[in-house]
Amino acid sequence: MFKEIKYLIYLLVIAFFFIFSVRYYISDDYKKKYYRGLESHKDKTITYAKNLPTLKNDTDKILTYVENNNTSKKKYKFWDLLDND
Repeated sequence: MFKEIKYLIYLLVIAFFFIFSVRYYISDDYKKKYYRGLESHKDKTITYAKNLPTLKNDTDKILTYVENNNTSKKKYKFWDLLDND
């Protein structure tokens, strides 16, 4: 008898938890808070982006290009590479 009552109480607690959770997340108050939070994060991001320092570009002419005149490349075929002689 007590075992069935205990299981019934567990099921009721779980059911109430899901019902109240769904009701909260579907409510208009939650949607308002959610969108206000998004807007505040957006505003903070914009203000932080304006205050970021910019660094001088010192990577001009770092690369040196070398011309390779060696055009005699051996052409390999995939199946020939797997073939063991």
